[in-house]
Amino acid sequence: MTDSDIAIIGAGPYGLMAAAHLGSADSFSIAGFGEPMSFWDDQMPEGMLLRSPYVACNIGDPDGRLSLPRYEEAIGERPVEPVPLTRFVDYGRWFQQQALPELSSERVREVARNGNGFNLTLENGERLHAGRVVVAAGIADFKWFPEVFRELPRGLVSHACEHDDLSVFSGTSVLVVGGGQSALESAALLAEAGASVEVAARAPEVSWLSRRWHHKLGPVSRLLYAPPDVGPAGISWMVALPNAFRSMPRRLQTWMTRKALRPAGAGWLPPRMGTVTITSGIVAVQATEKNGRAVVKFDDGSSREVEHVLLGTGYRVDVSRYPFLARELVDQVEAVNGYPVLGRGFESSVDGLHFLGAPAAHSFGPLMRFVAGTEYAGRELVRGVLGRPRTVAP
Repeated sequence: MTDSDIAIIGAGPYGLMAAAHLGSADSFSIAGFGEPMSFWDDQMPEGMLLRSPYVACNIGDPDGRLSLPRYEEAIGERPVEPVPLTRFVDYGRWFQQQALPELSSERVREVARNGNGFNLTLENGERLHAGRVVVAAGIADFKWFPEVFRELPRGLVSHACEHDDLSVFSGTSVLVVGGGQSALESAALLAEAGASVEVAARAPEVSWLSRRWHHKLGPVSRLLYAPPDVGPAGISWMVALPNAFRSMPRRLQTWMTRKALRPAGAGWLPPRMGTVTITSGIVAVQATEKNGRAVVKFDDGSSREVEHVLLGTGYRVDVSRYPFLARELVDQVEAVNGYPVLGRGFESSVDGLHFLGAPAAHSFGPLMRFVAGTEYAGRELVRGVLGRPRTVAP
């Protein structure tokens, strides 16, 4: 068994940010686990563009040396907005080489608590003891399959995160379920690949995040919208300031979260929708297989018969679904609707166990669901770790 002060599980934006900040804050020994940017590379479709504005695509590091503009300068490329998925993935891997070159690609099989921290068991059987564990494992384990679709054969239905190449559906009929960015951009990419596509959205109408006149008022707009541009005017700034968000009554937090995370597509998507049919205000109530095709019935009495159903239904956080957390450890984590209750430094009710990214959204607000949240999260993580005695590995 080897020892480490801090183990970081996950090598996406939040895991890499944690390595950069903790690695520069003190003489910690850090062990990182995961394939760098694997979710973005393997579970998002080729041709995707990031919805976040360019200024909100930086992975947080202590002094800004590892920003997206610095990467583009290093490779001799000019900035592009919207940021292409391929460039963001390459940027993340460059960031990893600078911040955590010793990253291990070994998968963590189990994290269990012991009297002086945590024991980690890797897939290859190796064991590690860590004083702290930072879970930055992303959202892949939280993909949401609405119950109505769970009886369909898996060849007829899949989640949007299960495809990195939508051209495999060329020449087929596809029903995309959902009204957010994932569903709408997947529909556009499917149509561009030659599929016959219809989007079925629950909301009465599909929303588009267009930059309207109040985004073009110079200094006035900057007072209304924070740079990450998460949420409508005014709420945008509260979301961008997690400390202020945390101080508000829970009912107000819930209301602002709903406003900030309402399903919507990027303003640059409509021109690409082309032949896509969008039907809003309908909810699937039954899905069955008939002669090798999916038949989906809706609450308005209509039905669709297609060759595949693609679910752009998002993710529902539930940390108990992380397969590497020992059941005894999960039972000790105080949680609300699957979200861990976090305090200073993103620390859970289990001393030394921290959660970053989407699982932190209940405690620190919806900004934690976006790459832009890494800047704040890095500072807060370091404050929490340095603000109390370090658990020392035996």
